[in-house]
Amino acid sequence: MKPETQSPAPRHGNPFAGILWGILIVLLLNGLVFPMFNPRRISTTDYGTFIERVDSGLVREVMIKNGQIYFSALNAEGKTAAYQTGAIDDPRLVDRLLEAQSPNENGKIAFTRIVPRENSPILNFLLMWILPGLIFYMLWRQASRSLQARMGSGGNVLSFGNSGAKIYADSDVKTTFSDVAGQDEAKEALTEIVDFLHAPAKYAEIGASLPKGALLVGPPGTGKTLIARAVAGEAKVPFFAMSGSEFVQMFVGMGAAKVRDLFRQANEKAPCIIFIDEIDAIGKRRDTAIGGNDEREQTLNQLLTEMDGFDGRKGVVILAATNRPESLDKALLRPGRFDRRIQMELPDLEGRKAILRVHLSKVKHEAVDLAIVAQATAGSSGAELANIVNEAALRAVRQGRRKVTTADLEESVETVMAGAQKKNKVLSAEEKRIVAYHEIGHALVAVMQTASAPVHKITIIPRTSGALGYTMQVDEGEQVLLSRENLFNRIATLAGGRSAEELVFGSITTGASNDIEQATRLARAMVTRFGMSEKYDMMGLETVSNAYLGGDNALTCSSETAADIDREVLRIVREAHDKARGILTAHRDILDRAASFLMERETISGEEFMAIVGNRDIVG
Repeated sequence: MKPETQSPAPRHGNPFAGILWGILIVLLLNGLVFPMFNPRRISTTDYGTFIERVDSGLVREVMIKNGQIYFSALNAEGKTAAYQTGAIDDPRLVDRLLEAQSPNENGKIAFTRIVPRENSPILNFLLMWILPGLIFYMLWRQASRSLQARMGSGGNVLSFGNSGAKIYADSDVKTTFSDVAGQDEAKEALTEIVDFLHAPAKYAEIGASLPKGALLVGPPGTGKTLIARAVAGEAKVPFFAMSGSEFVQMFVGMGAAKVRDLFRQANEKAPCIIFIDEIDAIGKRRDTAIGGNDEREQTLNQLLTEMDGFDGRKGVVILAATNRPESLDKALLRPGRFDRRIQMELPDLEGRKAILRVHLSKVKHEAVDLAIVAQATAGSSGAELANIVNEAALRAVRQGRRKVTTADLEESVETVMAGAQKKNKVLSAEEKRIVAYHEIGHALVAVMQTASAPVHKITIIPRTSGALGYTMQVDEGEQVLLSRENLFNRIATLAGGRSAEELVFGSITTGASNDIEQATRLARAMVTRFGMSEKYDMMGLETVSNAYLGGDNALTCSSETAADIDREVLRIVREAHDKARGILTAHRDILDRAASFLMERETISGEEFMAIVGNRDIVG
């Protein structure tokens, strides 16, 4: 015997909503549908035509209503038609209508005036303001419910308060610490967070609590987002990823609502990791001056409140990344919020080798000399190294090979740094000779000085970056500290190209523009930042902001001192220029032989150049 089942109670709609829908339908029918079935059409005419037809005895009936005159009259075909015109303040209109003849049986025009019945002010207010507002609210509410019903409870329907964060389940995050190379110190700092998420009991036993937040700081491309995903992958916990710009909205209060919703979801899925990329979009220092962004500040205040409010023992960890740590609000960086600051610096020599090894594992390759490639990519980020490996793979495919070689990687380094070769760029014989002497001038000055990086390659093949040639120097090791002699010798090397043009051709060209820019920048840094000028000793004359984004320099001295700094920079550059000119003059025979060899071959290696130089004394 089947048990009795109770049928679900019928769902009744809101009766008030039904009334509103009924009123809306009637208004639409009255305004749009009913006039379509009105067989009588009214033509519009002017008041003068109306008076003319009245005087001609063609008008049958006249009705004045709401400032309009409606009348029926005989048309050109002798049939009665309806017309409309605007009412004009005409005192003789009634007399005209009484005196005029009409085609009616009694010969008189039938006319009347309808006085409109005015509604009460309360009714007008209800009809003009309250009713449209209620109708709009019901339409919006019904549409919102319909969308939510279609998307389901897990749908990503954008609404007020929805965080919009990308949520990855613990099984979706495949990135681990093995995918991150060249950042051993950062991985070591984050390993403790992973261990806490794995085994919080041993920390709770001693009374320790998990750091609430860790701030990842470093230049672009150093792997901040990658290592945040690796933490989630190692800990096997859900991962909430969101950009700081997604919190900033047009309407005040929406960003704060997104923050509340994000932390509510995170608490429900704890333990988990929240990652906010480019947090400086909402975490900038609050400004009391007029013109502050109220929405951004409210969002920041809500973030600070949420970070104070949640329990760190639940295992909710906040990771944030930025390239501009100096712009963040001090309240965001205090202990109890972002407790740790993890530096993600550009990788050193061994770090670059490790990064190249990780990316080469994803492509087919032959035995590759990682040392050569790593030495040639000093100052490159992890993203740039990944691009270099990808360019090498593309080059191997273009040349019909199935594996990447060391030559592919070396060429891809030059492609990323100086651009691809411009095979269609044809230099005249004279221009080619000038470029050859220019590049040999750089190389010869470099090898004749101490503490200069060895010359790796010299070429006069034009590149898409605009360079007509270049001299590549590769340090054998990683240089961390630079002495005054190191920097001065670098400036002299940069001046070698222009000095060779002056010595050989007796004139100068625009080819030294980039050399001039770099030499001036180095000389100015020696004076203003590094304290390498005897005149100013250890006095700081310049500050650098946004160091991870190229650096913005600002002098911190008077205008008189700034002018004197220019003179000191000029002195350093001029001394380096004189030194380069002296080296090339003393070794003019090597300069001529090497330039002729380079014009013939277009590209020569460092070993070939050193064979031409031979055993010559180094200047210093």
